[in-house]
Amino acid sequence: MTRSPRPHAWLAGGALAVAAGLLAGCASGPPPTEPVLADDFADPDVVQTDEGYWAYSTESNRQTVPTAFSEDLVTWERRGDAMPELPSWVIPGKTWAPEVTALAPDRFALYFTATDFESGRQCIGVAISAEAGGPFEVQGDGMLVCPAEDGGAIDASTAVIDGQRWLVWKNDGNAVGVDTWIQAAPLTDDGLALDGETVRLIRQDQAWEGELVEAPTLVVHDEGLTLLYSANSYGGDQYAIGYATAPSMDGPWTKAEEPLLTTAATGDEVRGPGGQDVVGAPDGSARLIFHGWDPSYTYRSLHVAPLEWDGLEPVVGIG
Repeated sequence: MTRSPRPHAWLAGGALAVAAGLLAGCASGPPPTEPVLADDFADPDVVQTDEGYWAYSTESNRQTVPTAFSEDLVTWERRGDAMPELPSWVIPGKTWAPEVTALAPDRFALYFTATDFESGRQCIGVAISAEAGGPFEVQGDGMLVCPAEDGGAIDASTAVIDGQRWLVWKNDGNAVGVDTWIQAAPLTDDGLALDGETVRLIRQDQAWEGELVEAPTLVVHDEGLTLLYSANSYGGDQYAIGYATAPSMDGPWTKAEEPLLTTAATGDEVRGPGGQDVVGAPDGSARLIFHGWDPSYTYRSLHVAPLEWDGLEPVVGIG
């Protein structure tokens, strides 16, 4: 989950739950089934700054980390490449699922997924910038998590629990025929290294999830934690968003019996919703950020939906 430079009340004590049609559409802008950015912008991450909202996506249009900017989460303008220079271990053309978090008002960390030359596996790297829009540059080689024996690591996100920043990710087990686990570990204060033991949260164990769980977003509430995640094959309409809850990082984690947001829940208007993030809107309410395929399955566009909480359970407005 992306953290803004200034904490918001809904992040500290709210809760996220999803039930299609429960909420009305956003106060302004298109309904959630219509994209706010009808272009290739997969695996979106959004960070709120004093000037507005920066969004980041999986590599496209010959940019390693494409960006867009908005003042209101409704009207978006494409910006430049947040990380134009790649670290030496990265195979060009395979940079995915960025996560940007503010470590300080003038220090932002970019956690990215890229393919490692040596192992051929996907690994998580980290780069730093004084500006939310970049350019981000690695410190040293920039490699952070790379468990090749577990298939590699992808889909980094961050969350702050009781003052401790955590990195959350998925081992890419489906690449080597082993389980995929959403897992987490504490980060050092500078955000450049892990600083403690890794904790396993959930793995694929429900029929709708298929062979994998991925794309974690951890939301912190006063009474516990909500983990949003995506599951199944990203290239089709079975891809969907689910969630699990727990009193703490140590668990126990309890999954919802049904996915939170599916293709069917959107009336088949958004195909394969996933790659989600959560951010506060200008009016203080919450928004679910996610991608979905266009009708011809040529690109995944950016969508925004209202989000509320019933305890630890998220409720998403699609109608």
